[in-house]
Amino acid sequence: MTVVVLGGAGYIGSHAVDQLIERGYEVAVVDNLQTGHQEAIPAQARFYQGDIRDKVFLSSVFEKETVEGVLHFAANSLVGESMQEPLQYFNNNVYGTQVTLEVMQQFGVKPIVFSSSAATYGEPKAIPIKETAETNPESPYGESKLMMEKMLKWCSKAYDMQFVALRYFNVAGAKWDGSIGEDHSPETHLVPIILETALGQREQVAIFGEDYDTPDGTCIRDYIHVVDLIEAHILALEYLKAGNPSSIFNLGSSVGFSVKEILQTARQVTGKEIPAKIEARRMGDPSTLIASSEKAKTVLGWNPKQTDVRDIIASAWRWHELHPEGYQSKK
Repeated sequence: MTVVVLGGAGYIGSHAVDQLIERGYEVAVVDNLQTGHQEAIPAQARFYQGDIRDKVFLSSVFEKETVEGVLHFAANSLVGESMQEPLQYFNNNVYGTQVTLEVMQQFGVKPIVFSSSAATYGEPKAIPIKETAETNPESPYGESKLMMEKMLKWCSKAYDMQFVALRYFNVAGAKWDGSIGEDHSPETHLVPIILETALGQREQVAIFGEDYDTPDGTCIRDYIHVVDLIEAHILALEYLKAGNPSSIFNLGSSVGFSVKEILQTARQVTGKEIPAKIEARRMGDPSTLIASSEKAKTVLGWNPKQTDVRDIIASAWRWHELHPEGYQSKK
């Protein structure tokens, strides 16, 4: 029996493939390599290059594999870009999920673990954010993730599918041996941008706004190590396979760090100066996002182990030092 990982060549998806294989799962990766890297896929996984919006292609994968479950990471994920290109996000994220669910229904595959986002909440009314909080996305990206969750909910009622939607907060870090890590082009995530600056690949880090209602004026986010994040996905898959009901869980550390705090920690970890410059706010950025992850800990038995932000940054720094040009670096 095979777990199909959609978007398994991407940053988070490749860590999922790696951990599934370590635990003895058969894994098939589906990725169009729009943002993913074939080099990130372990040799033990079977790789199918194609787009999940292509129903003929996706059906052919399900015909070849005996699928026991799906992990769905395939989506466009940039808040700023989504504000400029909302239709692109609805087409790729929402329609891609529709095709995925149609193929799952066609082949009688029931469990799906979905990579959702804290962007579904928008500007929260209370911190930490619980799963029962109001959802009011402030970007087409967040809106697309919420729409995908609702599709899962209605399909679970109509077709007896089971789903877990995992609402991430800020994911960072890399596998500790430095073999896989974060490599986007262009890079938009704070930690790798800071580390690229530490390597001299950028002149400075842009801090978007210092007039937020936070202690130092910069946005506060909840950071979770990618390895801990994937642990929750595997627990969620096992939860569904055990016959438990569909549900939504937050995944975060329940601790918030400002942009300036992350920058200062990275300076300590790398020993580099890392210059920075204050720029204007970005559209769609809430001031503070901190998760309550108690539900995942209680229901899934999730116990994140790498909660020190220094360790998160240190593991990412190891990846960047070993792969200064990403997956294109000479080994």
